[in-house]
Amino acid sequence: MPKLIATSVVRGSQQGESHGGVYTIDFARQEAAQRLDWNTADIDWEGRGADRGLRGVALDGDDIYVAASDELFVYDPDFSPLRSFRNRYLKHCHEICRMERMLFVTSTGYDSLLAFNLDSGQFEWGFHLQRHGGNWSGHTFDPRGETGPRPVNDFHINMVHVDGTGIYLSGLKTRALLHINNQMQVSVVCDLPAGTHNARPWLNGVVFNDTASDCVRYVSRDGGEKAFKIVSYDESQLQYAGVDDTNIARQAFGRGLCPVGERFIAAGSSPSTITLYDLATNQVVGSVNLSMDIRNAIHGLEVWPFD
Repeated sequence: MPKLIATSVVRGSQQGESHGGVYTIDFARQEAAQRLDWNTADIDWEGRGADRGLRGVALDGDDIYVAASDELFVYDPDFSPLRSFRNRYLKHCHEICRMERMLFVTSTGYDSLLAFNLDSGQFEWGFHLQRHGGNWSGHTFDPRGETGPRPVNDFHINMVHVDGTGIYLSGLKTRALLHINNQMQVSVVCDLPAGTHNARPWLNGVVFNDTASDCVRYVSRDGGEKAFKIVSYDESQLQYAGVDDTNIARQAFGRGLCPVGERFIAAGSSPSTITLYDLATNQVVGSVNLSMDIRNAIHGLEVWPFD
């Protein structure tokens, strides 16, 4: 049974209320502990989601990197703050991914990816995604300079995954998992449903939160598919149900995903719940609920290596 670290965001909360936080989850004990409560006055109150809560999470040795909308925070394993970093081209960050000595960061508000050098402590590389006439492309830029992309959110990039085969990214509006090779050429790996979160290659296929269909899906290259319905609760158990007249804050909203080895998938949903799925047996191993507040949604998920 794994231990996980999760971040959450809270939509529709008011000033003075919690806006999410960081939790560690012990599936063996079916327990969760809140390690950070993200309650700050320095919050942009315009637009849904936006700055309300903590987003992607990644680990580098004993350093825990957690992304807010426009700032990258570093904590130790006891969640004492160590340092933080900003960049003019970082806005509405969603997910982050470490590959060797670089941390790749989605800058959703600029339709871009940024790369943060873990050794130098600087954002050293950027890639702006574009589409012309149905063809995907893009260009690199230096986020340390004055010349970069304008603020634009056409694709709502919400996921980045990097391994030895290149950079993978996707968004709510890309309708595809995209790949960037070492010549900075962009190609389509596979089509995805609209509204997808956390799409990434895994094993011999692709795994993702099919958020619009309230499912977690794994699709192999040979066309085989496994789908798990996201957990939902009786309406009487939900807190703050109906407070969001935009209907964005809803239960069974799937976001946050983390493969555990080569057999299990941990995935998040709202109200903040983490569920462990077993692809070998097509079963749900179990779920841990953090809050019954319908506004509270899981965002980032990673394996927690510490006791």
